[in-house]
Amino acid sequence: MKKKTLLIKNALTLATMDDAGREIKGGDVYIEGPEIKKVGKGLKVKADAVIDASGCVVVPGFINTHHHLYQTLTRNLPAVQDAKLFDWLIYLYEIWRRLDPEAVYVSAQTGLGELLLTGCTTSTDQLYVFPKKNSGLFIDTQIEAAKELGMRFHPTRGSMSRGRSKGGLPPDDVVQSEDFIMKDCERLVHKYHDKNKFAMTRIALAPCSPFSVTTELLKLTAEMAKKWGVRMHTHLAETNDEDDFCLKTLRMRPLEYMESAGWVSEGNAWFAHCVYINEKEAKKMGRTKTGAAHCPCSNLRLGSGIAPIRMFLDNKVPVGLAVDGSASNDASDMLGEVRQCMLVHRVKSGVASMPARDAFRIATRGGAAVLGRDDIGSITPGKAADLAIFDVSGLDFVGSQSDPLASLLFCGASHRTRYTVVNGKVVVKNGRLVNVDETKLTARANKAASRLLKAG
Repeated sequence: MKKKTLLIKNALTLATMDDAGREIKGGDVYIEGPEIKKVGKGLKVKADAVIDASGCVVVPGFINTHHHLYQTLTRNLPAVQDAKLFDWLIYLYEIWRRLDPEAVYVSAQTGLGELLLTGCTTSTDQLYVFPKKNSGLFIDTQIEAAKELGMRFHPTRGSMSRGRSKGGLPPDDVVQSEDFIMKDCERLVHKYHDKNKFAMTRIALAPCSPFSVTTELLKLTAEMAKKWGVRMHTHLAETNDEDDFCLKTLRMRPLEYMESAGWVSEGNAWFAHCVYINEKEAKKMGRTKTGAAHCPCSNLRLGSGIAPIRMFLDNKVPVGLAVDGSASNDASDMLGEVRQCMLVHRVKSGVASMPARDAFRIATRGGAAVLGRDDIGSITPGKAADLAIFDVSGLDFVGSQSDPLASLLFCGASHRTRYTVVNGKVVVKNGRLVNVDETKLTARANKAASRLLKAG
């Protein structure tokens, strides 16, 4: 069957994010099926569909390397608007322990829909709360939600095995045994993990954090991830409280502890946050290709700190960008996250330490490296046709045309794309989701959120 073709033409600026960092004025992209075939200017090709990108900036689709989609239903709660991480978690666990399949489905579509609308084409997720009742297919439910939207999805099978009775933070009724967790991980890997080029679904294993899982689970996860050929993910070094917890209970710093459990050697792990990592540890992460998911908005929202991203980049640590959970951001706004990344490091490490293009590179090529993918992250022939098209022709961009790409971060009153393309298919058109009715989804999700909050 003939592959459908798509031509994107006349871009004000086409930022390829290729090895040379090419930016093409008046750029075109020709796509066949899921694949980018030609990139240039004035391409003489015919296509089944044409998008005129005049007045627009075209960038590779952003890659979100850490999220908790279920949290979209518990945003902006007054009781924890000003809470630190541990207090925030203790309060919210009491709500999250009531999650059900409907809440998981609509929260996934809400969060992933927001991401698509703000230029993100690939997202991970870490769902680690599994109530005793009706939670057996939570990850399957998320995968179905992503498939309907048309998004490239890397769900990670989260888990907690250390409840309050064993010195952990979560309630005992949302933790699971190591044996149960690993059996479900194996089921998901065998059922959904696609190792092929342009895969739309890949699975990773993701115990929640050092303070909510046992050492045995971490070691077992490392062993099985290697056997099954999948990646590993967890939270690490997010707060001073976590540092104190690890030193007090484990007599090790967080990264040292993860290394002792077999997580810092194979180049198949990435950690969310990494705010409290020192230079010696950063060098080790760089040598072992252990990745970091940078979550600037969440780290600021919870007062956790600012991760040393310039130090990571200087030490060749793979760094991707992430919005984190929507109860600690409180949005799934990927372009907004790129802007925050650019801005916050001007305070952390100097005004020249994070140019706009470095922030874009973290959000694209960096994310691909963190997820171990070489088929996404740039607009080059042979890569997956994942692109975001932003209109910069409006009043809010007046005076910024000398650098249209950077204007996306310095200017603008809206972060919505005009078009988002995933695997060669248009999934956002004229700033609206193509495959899901946003109005109906909003009503359905608000209903689920209300039920979740009132249930207690």
